[in-house]
Amino acid sequence: MLDTIFTSLPELSLIRTVIRIFAAIIAGGFISLSYIHSDKRQKYSSNFAMTVVILPAIVSVVITLIGSDLAKAISLGGVFALVRFRSVPGDSRDIAYVFFAMVVGLAIGMDCYAIAFALTAVVALAFTLLQKMNYAKNKNASEILKITVPEDLNFKDAFTDLFNEYLDKYTISSIRTTNMGTLYQITYDVIPKEGIDEKAFIDALRVKNGNLNIILGKHEETAELMPL
Repeated sequence: MLDTIFTSLPELSLIRTVIRIFAAIIAGGFISLSYIHSDKRQKYSSNFAMTVVILPAIVSVVITLIGSDLAKAISLGGVFALVRFRSVPGDSRDIAYVFFAMVVGLAIGMDCYAIAFALTAVVALAFTLLQKMNYAKNKNASEILKITVPEDLNFKDAFTDLFNEYLDKYTISSIRTTNMGTLYQITYDVIPKEGIDEKAFIDALRVKNGNLNIILGKHEETAELMPL
């Protein structure tokens, strides 16, 4: 398979290949900046941001090597099939940026520079504006609430009055013991009422649970490519 690839490589122009690589890196840089600045939570992965810079260059070189040779394309497909990846469920925005970078690299590898940079500018601007405008933001997105209680506390009804006052909806998602079984940690999926005083809510909960640990926050979303 490898012999098929390397013995059938066309005579490539080194200068043209270098130009493609640099153009792809420049486009990848703009894509990466869009990825960084469109993340309002500023919890982006620095490794992913760097990967997005390099990915278009890699794809452009692959397209340069393949050219229009069908046999070579099948051979390269067999080589890359040896490396499998799985996507961990998480932020679909990261997955979209992977395809974004790959398409730009594909266009540059085919010498379609105008299309590549036009796509980069339009899509990067669209991503950034949609994030800044809070487009399709779910105002009823659930949050996670973790409350630690002593083992002798009947937690089933202990917080009902506070939940009715501060929350629109709440459900228990998990219960587990901690500290050698002397404490319980109850995890709730909650939807807070709009404009609530979170500090007052937590202070009221602390009175109920004996000032033990309380965590209120967003559900974490992660996305990455991991080799199997």
